Amino acid sequence: MKKAVVLLSGGLDSSTTLAIVKERGYEPCCISFDYGQKQVVELEAAKKVKALIAPEAQHKIITIDLKTFGNSALTDDIKVPINRTQEEILSGITSTYVPARNTIFLSYSLAYAEVLPADDIFIGANILDYSGYPDCRPAYIEAYNRMANLALARSTQRGGAVIKIHAPLLQLNKAQIIQEGLRLGVDYSLTSSCYNPNIEGVACGQCDACQLRINAFTDIGLRDPIKYTDSYTYLAL
Repeated sequence: MKKAVVLLSGGLDSSTTLAIVKERGYEPCCISFDYGQKQVVELEAAKKVKALIAPEAQHKIITIDLKTFGNSALTDDIKVPINRTQEEILSGITSTYVPARNTIFLSYSLAYAEVLPADDIFIGANILDYSGYPDCRPAYIEAYNRMANLALARSTQRGGAVIKIHAPLLQLNKAQIIQEGLRLGVDYSLTSSCYNPNIEGVACGQCDACQLRINAFTDIGLRDPIKYTDSYTYLAL
């Protein structure tokens, strides 16, 4: 089996991506990051998702400190936006953007792929239901892929491109992603998407990530299986 590096945050998108990698016949090698995020509960979710979908897979959790730079509601003393409308969520770059996060994560993944070796890296980025993050755009993925093949020893030794960065969810909305994951047997009750969980790790139901997730499940006639705080009343379907 060909190996593939999979960026696994423990959220809805990356969990679905891991299931896609398995279906495509790769041997997944998962990588997660403890980067100083407030929602560190996502790392426990990543472990649970990996254990269910790919129990045999390697799983590296890398510690880096993006709090050093701050300027993000996920790593700094900045309030996470809550109760925004769909239009507000999809307009502009929100304060939950972590500067250069995907660039940093992909760089670590590239090093991991070089060592394994693996010719494929999978990331759960998607463009349709995102909060203006510049590092989720198709142009960014394409540009990084070109750079990656200029940076690898294997590329120069083999005389051409060897690494391919895949973003299989790039053109899907959240409802479509959930439907794909359900088809592949993803248990979304294990996942964590919230930007503002309480001290027990329970989702707030009010941040952008929660709103997009809840709306997507509602759109396909389902209730999100994760628990939300008592301050949020789930609308009955």
